[in-house]
Amino acid sequence: MQNLTLEDIAQLAGVSRSTVSRVINDHPNVSDSVRQRVLEIIHQTGYQPNLAARSLASQRSNIIGLVIPRSVSNLFIDPYFPRLTQGVAQACNESNYTLSLFLFHTKEDEHNLFPRISRPGLVDGIILQSTNVGDGLVQQLSQSGIPFVIAGRPMEVSEVSYVDVDNITGAYSAVRHLVHQGYRRIGTVTGPLNSTAGLDRLEGFKRALSESNLDFDEQLCIEADFTEGGGYYAAQRLLLQKPDAFFIASDTMALGALRAIREAGLAIPDEIALVSFDDLPIASRANPPLTTIRQPIRYLGIKLVETLLDILENGSNPPRRVVFGTQLVIRESCGANRSAPERLRS
Repeated sequence: MQNLTLEDIAQLAGVSRSTVSRVINDHPNVSDSVRQRVLEIIHQTGYQPNLAARSLASQRSNIIGLVIPRSVSNLFIDPYFPRLTQGVAQACNESNYTLSLFLFHTKEDEHNLFPRISRPGLVDGIILQSTNVGDGLVQQLSQSGIPFVIAGRPMEVSEVSYVDVDNITGAYSAVRHLVHQGYRRIGTVTGPLNSTAGLDRLEGFKRALSESNLDFDEQLCIEADFTEGGGYYAAQRLLLQKPDAFFIASDTMALGALRAIREAGLAIPDEIALVSFDDLPIASRANPPLTTIRQPIRYLGIKLVETLLDILENGSNPPRRVVFGTQLVIRESCGANRSAPERLRS
């Protein structure tokens, strides 16, 4: 068998990719029976580990860097990042790697980030939360030779590895669901439009309108920043256009939108409906509970580590592209308990 990867050996042996890596590198914490099974599969298939990667194994720090190029103040109020980090930390622990978190407080910190993370021997590889347009960090990492993988599709550099969710289809499903409920004047609060998540969710919104024979109205589209405050102020502006439903591009922004809607004296979903994106724990606890698009945030973190370890073992070419599907989770905020014909008559 030719061109086998660690994933192929792991599947044949019925173990995880990290277990195969530990066997190849003669790490402890592998039972004798599992070690023997993996070695038999390697012998039967003639698998040859990446020699360059193995020659560097003894020089590795066994540290993975997680770089979140956002201000610390935003990081700890956005529940998305703790869930992502939880998945990354879990996978690092299972693979006997230490996780190092790189954050910044100021623009100067941001400018000095690359020299910090690129020091020889500091980390074996980098997981980078996707950056915005004009941020040169992805380009710097690409040119540096440091193994890395991005959480989210990068916007400006194509030949890199990333793990993402299908933001376009997720947003499309959300808006089509609102249309199915009979809503026709649908507004949206987008994420930042200098990010692929913001752009892709807006693209899904537009596609759903187009396929429903509804026009896209720029006055019903407000850009925000994935924060609760951003969602609040954007929703206030949208309410002036008298929409009958909202698609909000994140659960966190949806909390702000709910507050703006309540302050306007409108009942949810009887007078205005809402669907958001993420399915964070706050979505089910909101008042009313949010209909939302579920993305597997914690598992995305796990897959980022698995992908980076694969790059460490087998090289960066070809680039890995992993895109997870999403799921519509129906709760009270969308008015699904009211039939479309009833909605159209009201």
